[in-house]
Amino acid sequence: MPPRRRTDPVEGRAALAAWLADADGAPRATVRVAVRFTLEELAAVAPGNAVEVRVPPDGAVQVVAGPRHTRGTPPNVVETDPQTWLGLATGRLAWTEAAAAGRLSASGERADLSPWLPLQAARPR
Repeated sequence: MPPRRRTDPVEGRAALAAWLADADGAPRATVRVAVRFTLEELAAVAPGNAVEVRVPPDGAVQVVAGPRHTRGTPPNVVETDPQTWLGLATGRLAWTEAAAAGRLSASGERADLSPWLPLQAARPR
């Protein structure tokens, strides 16, 4: 079953385009919509419940096929800030570069999201 959309794709793409045009100056509300849209896109291309991706304070999603987590802290967690997440989602920032710079935290054997990033729907057209 595909994940339920909470962000209108048209609104999400517009927010992402605004962030791409001015990453440092995009309004906070625009960044929040762009983050939520890209998290939903990730859930669509990597469905599952084995990894929790957290981008506080804007959103979180469970992705990647594998063992389902039900209680406590998940064994596979990725956490990063909104700017880093959007950089990863759009291809402006490579997974290895972000990890080496300490811009993300990834724990667990399934927490490497590089096979799904950058997201096709988030790449500039």
